[in-house]
Amino acid sequence: MQKQAQKQAEAQKQIEVLEKVVKEHFSREALQRYGKLKSAHPEKAIKTISVIVQLIQQGYIKKQLTDEEFKGILIQIEEKKEFNIRR
Repeated sequence: MQKQAQKQAEAQKQIEVLEKVVKEHFSREALQRYGKLKSAHPEKAIKTISVIVQLIQQGYIKKQLTDEEFKGILIQIEEKKEFNIRR
């Protein structure tokens, strides 16, 4: 039980570090959208910030991310779902 709580606290710290990095690259509107996403869909928000951190590290994002650009990233993440239906 204690190990699970410790792992959860550690994961929360990692999320906070990622958020700190990402928030520096968000415009005010994009930050508001992220806050709404985080409260409505926490798992999706974590996935999104991890993708954005990768984009920052790879050099694709060098300036502040506008709300429209953030929406575009969200759409691209959602479109990556693939459905294979076999009959």
